[in-house]
Amino acid sequence: MSNVSYYTAEGLKKLRDELRQLKDIERPKASNAIAEARDKGDLSENAEYDAAKEAQGMLEMKIAKLEEALAGARLIDESQLDLSKVLALSVVKIKNQANGMEMTYTLVADGEADLASGKISINSPIGKGLLGKSVGDVAAIQVPNGIINFEILEISRS
Repeated sequence: MSNVSYYTAEGLKKLRDELRQLKDIERPKASNAIAEARDKGDLSENAEYDAAKEAQGMLEMKIAKLEEALAGARLIDESQLDLSKVLALSVVKIKNQANGMEMTYTLVADGEADLASGKISINSPIGKGLLGKSVGDVAAIQVPNGIINFEILEISRS
């Protein structure tokens, strides 16, 4: 049984494009590499053939993983999101109560997380700690260095 994951339209398109790339371009390349290695003679001592077969196995595993993710993927209707509490796709401005530092994150599915662009997974410690909170709430979040208290300053939609 596949796990349900929620994606934005952009994230879902990215997942589908990656799967299409692997199936339509990378898979034929892997087959050609195996055929070329097979043509070079004795397979029992052909390291190139073994490497090509191993690469094909890894590719097929990646394709299967993407297909499983797509099977459980659900598109989030952003217009139906409740802005009174933190949910997936919420843009949340938080303040670290210990040092006063403010930061803004967008909570996204695992496959869309990118800390450099301010997107954190809803399954990350901070993401889990913020879910369901409202403006003014303080989320005590367990991180590797201990517990950090974040005050929810603002919730919006991307």
